[in-house]
Amino acid sequence: MEYFLDEQQKMIKEIARNITEERIKPVRAELDEKEEFPREIIKEIAQADLFRVFIPEEYEGFGAKCLDACLAIEELSRGCCGVSICYAAVMLGTLPIILFGSDEMKQKYLPQIASGERLVAFGLTESGAGSDAGAMKTLAKLDGDSYIINGTKQFISNGGDAEIYSIIALTNPAKGVRGASAFVVEKDTPGFTFGKKEKKMGIRCSSTCELVYHNCKVPKENLIGKEGAGFIATLKTLDGSRPGVAAQGVGLGQGALEEAVAYARQRVQFGQAVSSFQAVQHMLADMATQVEAARLLLYACARTIDAGATNYTEDGAMAKLFATDMAMKVTTDAVQVFGGVGYTRDYPVEKMMRDAKILQIYEGTNQILRNDIISHVYKRKAMRP
Repeated sequence: MEYFLDEQQKMIKEIARNITEERIKPVRAELDEKEEFPREIIKEIAQADLFRVFIPEEYEGFGAKCLDACLAIEELSRGCCGVSICYAAVMLGTLPIILFGSDEMKQKYLPQIASGERLVAFGLTESGAGSDAGAMKTLAKLDGDSYIINGTKQFISNGGDAEIYSIIALTNPAKGVRGASAFVVEKDTPGFTFGKKEKKMGIRCSSTCELVYHNCKVPKENLIGKEGAGFIATLKTLDGSRPGVAAQGVGLGQGALEEAVAYARQRVQFGQAVSSFQAVQHMLADMATQVEAARLLLYACARTIDAGATNYTEDGAMAKLFATDMAMKVTTDAVQVFGGVGYTRDYPVEKMMRDAKILQIYEGTNQILRNDIISHVYKRKAMRP
């Protein structure tokens, strides 16, 4: 299909595709097996200037267009979702700074992020605060010209490997989520350490670990925005990042489809290629249609954001929900097309199936997103029962 991409978007897509084909695919199984952070690949992504894609021009970026970032994430995800989340998590952690940081904060951090010199992570989730972010316990208490942070964050992508952390903590616990604030905490800050590194089903080369704060002292100027704006910052950040998760789903689905088509053409049963069997043809046709539908929904959402929409919660929720459910189904069907060997580690589709599952869970479970979508439907149609 024709997506009417501009020249910069075509360039971004081609660069990311080349990195995927030349650097990611040859080592994705090894990275998954060793659970090894792909630092050398991330360096190459930085040298290719792909971190500049989601940074505004005035801070040495390419303009911070949502579609441009989604194109890069989609192509990287064709090869390995573990690698792509290492990249996408930087965008997630950077968004609070872009959206709510002071100019001084942006000048300090964004050029370093744009060059890939320093990686970023976003710290929201806690052991008792997943979908229910209001249950967070991490506290930040003002003490003179600094905040003292105490608490533990869990399941943080890029945890331990990032140098910059945008985190959410309560500055006024009595107000619940309205008492939450956002902060930048640098890796070498005294009182900031790392806890358990998770052993995961999928995206194994992505580091996922605890952030531990024990009397961690950060300067007052590291407050992102103002006190009490942390929950709004969180919602806006997730609204902006969910198209990126949808892009992971689209890229993963596309990669699984390509692997399934290639295998079906070369696998011979009953004297003919499996691809000649109508049952397999119909599976592949459905997979291709589902991938394309998700891609079109994603691109429409991204273009809505780039056009200047101020409220795109529903758009992002729909794109993330549809694309990640699609990825789970298409990767499962890809394993089925491969048959018994698809269940082995000799072929990439079993890894793709494992990677797909997390997409339905992080940055808003698909069940919670369905709640968000129907609330917008009721409001828009005045159908609230």
